[in-house]
Amino acid sequence: MSYLNFDKKVLVNLERSLQKEMIRTNRAGVYNSTTLVDCNTRKYHGQLVMPLPELGPDNYVLLSSLDETVIQHGAEFNLGLHEYGENTFAPNGHKYIREFDCEVISRTVYRVGAMVLAKERMLVSFEPRVLIRYTLLESGSPTTLRFRPFLAFRSVNELTHENPQANPNMDECENGRVNRMYDHFPQLFMQFSKAVSYCHEPNWYKGIEYRKEKERGYEYKEDLLVPGYFELPMKKGESVIFAAGITECKTSTLKSTWKKELKRRISRDNMFQTLKNSAAQFYKREGDKCYMLTGYPWYGADARGTFFSVPSCTLDIDRPEYWKAIIDETAIGEVKAFMEGHPEVCKMSGMDEPDALLWFVRAIQKYAHKYTIEEAASKYGQLCLDVISFYRKQQHPRCWLHQNGLLWVDGTARPATWMNATENGFPITPRTGYVVETNALWYNAMCFTAELLRHMDKETSADLMEYQADITKDAFVSVFWNGVYLNDYVVDGYENKEVRPNQIWAVGLPYSPLDRKQKKSVVDICTKELLTPRGLRSLSPKSGCYRPNYRGGQLERDRNFHNGPVWPSTIAAYSRAYMDVYKQSGLSFMERTLVGFEQEMSELCIGTLNELYDGNPPYKGHGGMSYAPSVAAVISVLDTLKQFEEAEKAEQNDQRKEAQQ
Repeated sequence: MSYLNFDKKVLVNLERSLQKEMIRTNRAGVYNSTTLVDCNTRKYHGQLVMPLPELGPDNYVLLSSLDETVIQHGAEFNLGLHEYGENTFAPNGHKYIREFDCEVISRTVYRVGAMVLAKERMLVSFEPRVLIRYTLLESGSPTTLRFRPFLAFRSVNELTHENPQANPNMDECENGRVNRMYDHFPQLFMQFSKAVSYCHEPNWYKGIEYRKEKERGYEYKEDLLVPGYFELPMKKGESVIFAAGITECKTSTLKSTWKKELKRRISRDNMFQTLKNSAAQFYKREGDKCYMLTGYPWYGADARGTFFSVPSCTLDIDRPEYWKAIIDETAIGEVKAFMEGHPEVCKMSGMDEPDALLWFVRAIQKYAHKYTIEEAASKYGQLCLDVISFYRKQQHPRCWLHQNGLLWVDGTARPATWMNATENGFPITPRTGYVVETNALWYNAMCFTAELLRHMDKETSADLMEYQADITKDAFVSVFWNGVYLNDYVVDGYENKEVRPNQIWAVGLPYSPLDRKQKKSVVDICTKELLTPRGLRSLSPKSGCYRPNYRGGQLERDRNFHNGPVWPSTIAAYSRAYMDVYKQSGLSFMERTLVGFEQEMSELCIGTLNELYDGNPPYKGHGGMSYAPSVAAVISVLDTLKQFEEAEKAEQNDQRKEAQQ
């Protein structure tokens, strides 16, 4: 049985199956996404969705869906599924599904009488092309397959409707047809691995609904153009491959391309392998550069998300070549350009966020832990020192170093932290002044840079850095410690005492300004008031501002965004903090916290983790369907627990040897 396997009971129950999504990417920004029963529930869903920089910054849906029809003895059985109104579906093809699994690639098995048909799909790596392979496993009579392509040719942020500008014409190409629905779009080639007949029968399918958009308060009805249909006969045991892309391919190579791509895939037969597969989907190559997307389907590459996620999504899954591509060959150039006063060259957004460069230093710190401090000092020591100097010389445009050694940010008019939701352009959670996690990162960055300096034989500079870090440490405790836990932010004498997860970074980073008793107190209150099976709540339920459910229209969701919902990205710092306080005795507890994440990977977007979850049971997922910081955080927890387990085994072996002596 596959690790990600779903049977008929789940699939025919639309209340359950329409909640379960899948997404596959090609590491160049192209993705394929829908629900397990191939009924699109988001405007972001589609068989071929891709960036088209010449049209704008969005992704674009070219091929929305492909409906298959099985024909035997003149009887037609349509395998497609679309929603046309509340609980109104047609043509109800889900009733023929018997199994779906995604251990290596997505595979759906249909049964119509004695006929059994398997459908598998994948994207071609680094090329904007989707491949769908159909295999007739069983058939007691002659079988014909018919295919109707539903064309969208629109941005993921828009919907299309019947209009006279749309071009329904299909020109011939090798074993298929090609369409350009609008002049400013590229052509879409639809081809098969064997000869196929085509019937031109243009028609608009009107009023297709996307229930996820309806839930979010957006426009949710769309018309899609079906220019006609393809037909081809199939024999028992035969496979045929459908390809859709913006360039014509040699159809004789489709089968070899399929085999080549299949060899590149890794099996998702356990939690780590599944997360490893998910992490690799965030890579995006652009020419000679490589970025890490913060999430799908609507996120691009931003500095904070990249530096937070890239160590776990590369080094912890044994993909050092992508660390090199993302950090060495791409990010470092943008970090230097920003500090040199040329932010316009940065393709990563948010480089000017007050904590972005501090997360960069934290990423280097993880590199040092994974390899050696000597190697990190040799490769990145000077750059880390430059980052510290950038803050100390008051060169950061949005962050100021005060004489007490703490960083001060202005978050009144523009969000200055990761809690960045806005209303009418102003922060909903206006964290400003001395912010707890920003200053925890600052203290950690100084201590780590001092460590690097010692390995660069710069003892005097290291001594000075440590002296300044001690000043920051004293000020941190004086400003943030309220006797029980840490204030969230302090400004002009006002201490914000809301219990939020931001304080956990003051314990979960390798260098903490807190003593052991303070650390334990912070961990305990986070455990008591914030911990859930999906990570830490963004606000304690004891707060009068607690709004746990991320639902409703855009404004309501924004108001709730960081005031109660759970963010899985917090679990990495929490696990490090918990293990730092409780040591080996905390292993079983932290292992149990992973159960909720493992369950979640088969609930919503299978094989990955969402951006955030409701703060109360059943902790329903929301936001980006696949979110790099969430995936990175759980990979980090697995890595932390592995280190403690190895240390425990080593200790037991030493004790055994001593007993034998």
